[in-house]
Amino acid sequence: MTVSGTLNSAGPDPIGYMDAAARTSVGADYKRRLVEALAVEPGHTALDLGCGPGTDLDRLADAVGPTGRVLGVDPDPAMLAEARRRLTARPTVRLCHGDGHALPLADGSVERAKVDRVLQHLAAPGRAVAELRRVVRPGGLFGMAEPDWDTLAVSHPDVAFSRTFARFVAGQVRNPTIGRQLVRLVVDCGARVRSVTPVAVAFADFDEGDQILGLRRNVARAIEAGVLARAAAERWLADLAAGPFLAGFTFYLVIAESV
Repeated sequence: MTVSGTLNSAGPDPIGYMDAAARTSVGADYKRRLVEALAVEPGHTALDLGCGPGTDLDRLADAVGPTGRVLGVDPDPAMLAEARRRLTARPTVRLCHGDGHALPLADGSVERAKVDRVLQHLAAPGRAVAELRRVVRPGGLFGMAEPDWDTLAVSHPDVAFSRTFARFVAGQVRNPTIGRQLVRLVVDCGARVRSVTPVAVAFADFDEGDQILGLRRNVARAIEAGVLARAAAERWLADLAAGPFLAGFTFYLVIAESV
């Protein structure tokens, strides 16, 4: 195994990555649990902040029924264009360009809202949580699903090397510990925490782990940054690929009530 032959620091196609993550057993399970915990009812207006290519909009549209409405907000025109393409047969879904720090919606205009793996990337996640509270009517619910990258662990005999890799990965994310911060952000904005569910995300297949965690990609970046030595990184990856493989982290689902 050589770095030049197997490693590339370029990021994946964003839409393809989102689709792949949603198709994993863990991804499908937590997304289902998040929407179920929101108790979306027919006739509700439901918001998906950071809707991306529309991954979860079908599920929300099913839940609100023909008398409800789903609002998908995203700052990326390419994501919105793909969502429009996928949801042309969903007349109850409306898509609009918007920033999570200042949602283009009136106070108390929705009954339910969700944000999924978006707060980890925002400059001011607390402001986005406060915006969710603002647009959700009193008594309504909003749900958040975010990882805690500081809990990432990769099983390998060289524990110190694996820890160095995990710390590097966490450092690539703007808000790597956002999962554990959700409860505090809910309380800070004046909402009420309804439930907290930690989800253990684990991958026992190297290829799936590489696809979602970006093992090769992040190793290449760590080598470029001088954090990992090339030869040691190649041996580490070769060992992981040969198996047995196990890697994982903790994901948090938090449901809050707007008051």
